[in-house]
Amino acid sequence: MNAEGHFIFAFASTIFAKKIALTPILAKGDWWHIITGGLITCLLPDIDHPKSLLGQRLAWLSTPIARLCGHRGFTHSLLASIASIILFTLPPQRFIPIDALHAMIIGYLSHILADMLTPTGVPLLWPCHWRFRLPIVSPANNNQLERLLCIASLIFALQHKPIEDTSIMLQYFATAIVPKRTMAVAKYCLVLDN
Repeated sequence: MNAEGHFIFAFASTIFAKKIALTPILAKGDWWHIITGGLITCLLPDIDHPKSLLGQRLAWLSTPIARLCGHRGFTHSLLASIASIILFTLPPQRFIPIDALHAMIIGYLSHILADMLTPTGVPLLWPCHWRFRLPIVSPANNNQLERLLCIASLIFALQHKPIEDTSIMLQYFATAIVPKRTMAVAKYCLVLDN
């Protein structure tokens, strides 16, 4: 996916994360902090590619990382995601609002998710070389399908109604992910517990 696609997808992801109250901090956060935070880090995983938009501007850092890990290596993994969460939450955070920090994590993760939609995929379990992919977009399509998918995700995020209560978010995900029979059993167990 190219830089334009990553920017649009990160924009959509941060809007959606705030609207569904992914974290209580994002739910109450300032829109300017959240959008800015997501866009700042959405290209960060591509620091491992010297010809990427960020890699060209930070060649002194990009080149050694590319030689050490290769493109779509460590920086596109769960290990790097965890490292970025730790890095983004270290003590200098007093200079960065906490809602912006949460959005920065969303921006980083949106990049990895977007790259999973390409045929190359990403090595989520790096250093294991297994690639995780759902090849919906392909560079051979002249980026038209990529652009369309990113714009559709942005429209979806903008049209989505905000969730005011974070407990509703848990119900939202539970009904979307957990089969109804499992939910019925869980409710029954809660009733028995009381």
